Amino acid sequence: MILIVESGSTKTAWRLIKDPAAPYESFTSLGINPYYQTAEEIKTAQATVLAGFSELPISAVYYYGTGVTGEAQCEIIAAAFRPFFPPTCSLEIQNDLIAAARSLCGKTAGIACILGTGSNSGYWDGTRISEQIPPLGFWLGDEGSGGHLGKSLVLSYLHDQMPADLRAVFEKRFGVLDRLTILDKAYKQAFPNRWFASFSKFLFDHRRDAFCYSLIEQSFEAYIRLYLKRYTVDTPFHFTGSVAFYYSDILKQVMKKNGLTTGHISEGPMAGLCLYHKGEFWP
Repeated sequence: MILIVESGSTKTAWRLIKDPAAPYESFTSLGINPYYQTAEEIKTAQATVLAGFSELPISAVYYYGTGVTGEAQCEIIAAAFRPFFPPTCSLEIQNDLIAAARSLCGKTAGIACILGTGSNSGYWDGTRISEQIPPLGFWLGDEGSGGHLGKSLVLSYLHDQMPADLRAVFEKRFGVLDRLTILDKAYKQAFPNRWFASFSKFLFDHRRDAFCYSLIEQSFEAYIRLYLKRYTVDTPFHFTGSVAFYYSDILKQVMKKNGLTTGHISEGPMAGLCLYHKGEFWP
């Protein structure tokens, strides 16, 4: 029996596989990010789900998540998870880019791209990420992501660049947002990327509006220019994440305009990860 956990800042997907021929058991919960959370905070937020595994004979847990940038973050995840699983259970902790690569590429070479709440990319040679243009995170980067799209929309609102008719629709949906409220959400509240990403849904709903389309296009253009065009290998670009999936028509157009080949696009990596680990655990 194995458990696969795939977490972004917004949502965590859990997939329990008891037998390769048996139906999967799936759960969802709040997002996990060890960059922002302590082990105790993760245990508290995920207590209900984690407690359900404590009596099960799980042999291996494969955790993939955003914010896993080094050993310190791996230790936070391990400290939060280990009390709920048997001592003999193995725990593998990887970042979300490895999840994307294993899901999208399997054991074939390709460039795996993430466009969800945040953004990332890397060249997968079939066994590891051997080339990466390092992302700069929410405040300095995340171009193409839901966080970046939402931030662009909110900035256009604050700078009075949003057309009057669109602004009226925006305020009807979100209320009148003042500068101090936005700054508080940005600099003092937890998960600012998650809060800003929530505004990307407005862009999606109004993507046929010229102003909104332009914001989306500019965000994808920046992601392609700053990251994808800098790779030195000639291989398709595969995408996973809610932004890549729901904005796939615009993304494909911008990719084509830049002379890049779009490969697979998935809403999330879980389906591909299940196939990957079933093949590894039950060869």
